[in-house]
Amino acid sequence: MAFATLPRLLLAAFLWWVSASSGLGQQFTPQVAAFIKVQGPVVIALTDAKVIDGTGRPALLHQTVLLEGSRIVQVGAAKKVKVPAGAQVINCTGKTLIPGLVMLHEHLYYTMPVAGYFNIAQMPYSFPRLYLAGGATTIRTAGSIEPQTDLAIQRLIGEGKLIGPDMDVTAPYMEEPALDIPALNTIHGPEEAAAATTFWANKGCHSFKMYMHATRADLAAVLREAHARQLKVTGHLCAITYREAAELGIDNLEHGFMASSDFAPGKVADVADYPAARQGLLQLPVASPAMKSLISLLVAKKVALTSTLPVFEPYTNREVVLGGGLEALIPQLQERETTTWQQNQQKDTASARLFKKEMAWEKQFYAAGGLLVAGTDPTGAGRTIAGYSNWRELELLVEAGFTAVEAIKISTLNGAKYLGREKEIGSIEAGKQADLVLIDGDPEQNINQVRKMTIVFKKGVGFDSVKLFESMKGKVGLN
Repeated sequence: MAFATLPRLLLAAFLWWVSASSGLGQQFTPQVAAFIKVQGPVVIALTDAKVIDGTGRPALLHQTVLLEGSRIVQVGAAKKVKVPAGAQVINCTGKTLIPGLVMLHEHLYYTMPVAGYFNIAQMPYSFPRLYLAGGATTIRTAGSIEPQTDLAIQRLIGEGKLIGPDMDVTAPYMEEPALDIPALNTIHGPEEAAAATTFWANKGCHSFKMYMHATRADLAAVLREAHARQLKVTGHLCAITYREAAELGIDNLEHGFMASSDFAPGKVADVADYPAARQGLLQLPVASPAMKSLISLLVAKKVALTSTLPVFEPYTNREVVLGGGLEALIPQLQERETTTWQQNQQKDTASARLFKKEMAWEKQFYAAGGLLVAGTDPTGAGRTIAGYSNWRELELLVEAGFTAVEAIKISTLNGAKYLGREKEIGSIEAGKQADLVLIDGDPEQNINQVRKMTIVFKKGVGFDSVKLFESMKGKVGLN
């Protein structure tokens, strides 16, 4: 380290000490504090808001929500809630409060091909910021390429040194050698899978993800080690069918039914054939008895299903980057994504048909009593970007036929239930952690109003959503 940098480091350390000694509750570096719009120690009163509380109950008008420290201390009709003297009052007339989003298929990486091969690169700075800006106060990284980085980011966010959501970190992918993806972790058989599970559980990972070529024996080994530690296992499957995974005891399945190989013609056990799996889904009727049977099994086995509609959204007559985030990309990537979008116009009819089916199957699963949770999967072709995709998942759930109240519950309390944290997060209720989002509009009247988030409260600290988005324009693709 150059000695010339030492004065700056000492100054930064001094400023951190001042911040830590200020008595304002949670501690932040000056770089983080610059994006904080609202913070105690006084009570924060959000008055006269419409509240969609995340429980699925009907929205309530003219509500006041009191925050003290990191907690919600009172929620009720504005006429009945007494605002304490000295409270910081935020008038929310014409605005809506929803819980902080709990998104369960997120990544801290972005699609960056290498020499013609599909590849992914870590975005340790931009993506955590964008997730929080887009209302996600808790995320699960459903598959890591740099788990040591994800764990470090989790720590740095917790220490107030970086901006981002609370993170449930998933271990590296459990995948047998097959795909030429440079960043992808691979295991060789169930013994390695078990050893990897133990290693990363000891490092602090709470979730594990099976990938497309993993076998039933691999899954059984991971489940044995993870469940012994009360940790959970999910999967983006192909070699293993959903039915097989459910019978073995998997906790969660990713991408709705889009990764199901149960209906592939001539399915061979423990063999991944993605084209055949896709063909089986394309040929399957929306009201198929076979799908109904699978849904019944998943519900009976209490297997959660993660909706990741943004990553499958067709190109034709839709946005280049979902949620309106084209300007977040560096110029070269803006050009790449625009060119790809133009080339795919009117050429994705099969994808559009399957997309509509997936929406219908998610509705069927939900109606049958299944735990449907939400995620965005910012990877794929590169159109899905953290933060902006949070908004788009909510919009697409409504497009699928869910009400705004249901879409918000799926994206908040349902995710909290899956993580086992529903007593702490996921809804706007007295006693819970003060994770909530202020929207300058009414998403129940128009779900696109979710794009008008102004303040994202995480543990009672209000971050400036607009300022965070602005700060990351032209940055995605760098870090």
